[in-house]
Amino acid sequence: MTTSSAPHAGARPSVKDVAALAGVSVGTVSHVLNHPERVAGATRERVESAIAELGFVRSEAARRLRHGGSSLVGVLVHDISNPFFTEAARGIEDRLREDGRLPMVASTDSDPERERELMALLASMDVRGVIVTPSASTLDNLAVLAGRGIRVVLMDPPPISAELSTVSGDDVAGARAAVEHLLSLGHRRIGFVNGPLTVRQSVDRRDGVIRALTEAGLDPADCLLEVEAVADGAGYTAAAGAAGAWVLLGDARPPSALFCANDQIAIGAMRVLRERGLSIPGDVAIVGYDDVSVAAELITPLTSVRQPLAEIGRAAADLLLADGGSVAHVVFPPELVVRESTVGKA
Repeated sequence: MTTSSAPHAGARPSVKDVAALAGVSVGTVSHVLNHPERVAGATRERVESAIAELGFVRSEAARRLRHGGSSLVGVLVHDISNPFFTEAARGIEDRLREDGRLPMVASTDSDPERERELMALLASMDVRGVIVTPSASTLDNLAVLAGRGIRVVLMDPPPISAELSTVSGDDVAGARAAVEHLLSLGHRRIGFVNGPLTVRQSVDRRDGVIRALTEAGLDPADCLLEVEAVADGAGYTAAAGAAGAWVLLGDARPPSALFCANDQIAIGAMRVLRERGLSIPGDVAIVGYDDVSVAAELITPLTSVRQPLAEIGRAAADLLLADGGSVAHVVFPPELVVRESTVGKA
């Protein structure tokens, strides 16, 4: 009984097929492919002849993975269904494509344990690097990546390290601009539908709200109603926004305007306003945050604090791919985009 050195019909020739035809070990074929100077001339010629005869084509992806130069980049965000992360991830993807690399995107659900598991998985795959929105104000989960020499860039992070490159928006300035806009329209009873205060963005946006009020000579205790909006264990969702709006509108002195910590929250709050028969902005004005693509397309276009989401993603990818491993901190200024939800139709 004889064994054919040729692959099965229609099958892609493998390293084993080359080794069998050349009469050498798989290791020798690997040396010819990766370190030909280490192989004797006659042996190298036999292997190269077998490669040509079989039409063998090496797997570049497999080679990169084996040698720590993977074309894959991990992207870990709180929730990819959140339009902020969806649009930022597209910016990451566009930039990585220019460098011949591919993102692997996953949601941590703001759960440190899930984040740790995902980082360990990415480390085992020898990814080129990881862009992450951390779930906690600690570097503990990043240790598994640092131990493998995998580069990390933090996107929209809490202030956990000056030694890692970061990309973020100025959330304090953005929230301050939103409330200043409402104050300029005459509102003096403002509801703030915030996300959980365990999240850095929630803390910074609340800081911006308080600054705007105090700088206007107002007492937040008298003119501000606020709630940490959570529904089904999650914040920064439309359901959370609806839950928060019901609480604030049920106050004995309800607000005439709502500032929402993101556009998803604002969309949920707008639904509640309509269910209660309140007009926007006639009865209650509303401002969101992020200016996701759908904000301008709502029945009542939403005034929102714009973050350049795709640009934030591109900047994170730029930092990850930068030569030399230098550390940089990029902060994008916010821009208030005024629409009908606060000023009505022109």
